[in-house]
Amino acid sequence: MDKQPSSNAGPFTFRDLMVWKQSRALASDIYRMAATPKLYGHYAYCDQLGRAALSVPSNIAEGNDRGTNKEALRFLLIARGSLSELETQLWIGHDLGWIETVEYQRLSEKRAEVARLLGGLIRMRQQRLKSAES
Repeated sequence: MDKQPSSNAGPFTFRDLMVWKQSRALASDIYRMAATPKLYGHYAYCDQLGRAALSVPSNIAEGNDRGTNKEALRFLLIARGSLSELETQLWIGHDLGWIETVEYQRLSEKRAEVARLLGGLIRMRQQRLKSAES
């Protein structure tokens, strides 16, 4: 999954965040699924599905590099919203029979893990923000 050189030699970056790594893998899986024949012809659905999936790691990365805790938190909350959007789109694709049950369950489990990791990072950033305000 991670073909990038290790960033252990330099400063901590978004690439070191497990939630970014997992959300990146989820986005890649979503794009692979959207390219399957079963979803051929459902362009608007696949476009929206891909945009939501791509938004999660993108916002985690952008927020981490914004420089302030307040900005980082704002982008993490946007990522969480995109993750909820992705969950809804997966449900709808499954409801319509476009996504097989096994694939739906696999992607839903990966999405839930990203949500768990993201929730922890949001709580940590919220704590930092409260401490800074005190």
